[in-house]
Amino acid sequence: MAALNRAGLIRRAFHLEWLTVGWLVVEAAVAIGSGLAAGSLSLVAFGADSEIELASAGVLLWRLRVELLHGEEFSKAIERQASRAAAALLFALTAYVAASAGYGFWHRQGQEFSIPGFGVAAAAVPTMYFLAMEKRRIAEQIDSFALRADKAESVACCYLSTAVVAGLLAQLLFGAWWIDGATSIVIIGFLLKEGREAWSAEDSCDDQD
Repeated sequence: MAALNRAGLIRRAFHLEWLTVGWLVVEAAVAIGSGLAAGSLSLVAFGADSEIELASAGVLLWRLRVELLHGEEFSKAIERQASRAAAALLFALTAYVAASAGYGFWHRQGQEFSIPGFGVAAAAVPTMYFLAMEKRRIAEQIDSFALRADKAESVACCYLSTAVVAGLLAQLLFGAWWIDGATSIVIIGFLLKEGREAWSAEDSCDDQD
């Protein structure tokens, strides 16, 4: 019964990752396209973040497919590799967020209002929040560090999309060019924490073997 329950959770996680991939493809295309059209660094950065998250989702699809095909025992080694890869992507995302915020502060550059960009960022908030909560629930049940790291990517996307929405509105209404960079910096500590935990997953797995 436990094995059947775990298999069902793995299939659920697999479907969630495909939903994530589908949404991120749309998100990246709209954000980058509207960002280039509006000359908005923040929207382009938001789209680049979506591409990093696509890579993370690809890592998870690989890890989950291994378990679906070969079972839990075979997936343990893959879990270690997937956790390290997900951690590296989290660190890359942290660097990108920091660099984008620093660039905006240095050049006193905010974002220009874009209706398509605002729409996709606003839609990303509930979408990524739902995906993150579902991934967290399943990650706790199957004890997957890689899925926890991917959940962190989804949470980061939720935070970043909120920052983009707030920044677009603030700059439209008040000319507050700095709010986007300031809000984005808040999530850097969260990303570093999740990245360190995912990177140390191999040691934790070894202790459990």
